[in-house]
Amino acid sequence: MLRLALAFFIVAIIAALFGFGGIAAGAASIAQILFFLFVVLFLVALVVGLVRGRSPRI
Repeated sequence: MLRLALAFFIVAIIAALFGFGGIAAGAASIAQILFFLFVVLFLVALVVGLVRGRSPRI
């Protein structure tokens, strides 16, 4: 998912360089949404991993 956000960010930069403002804004907003979704999912996975913990094997 982070790769998709990076890809849309690169598309936004290239579109902005060529003067396609609408496409650049759309790609930038998609990249921003994907990035924040990635961060939220990462934090949820981190909290779940900490709460579950590991049981010691004896």
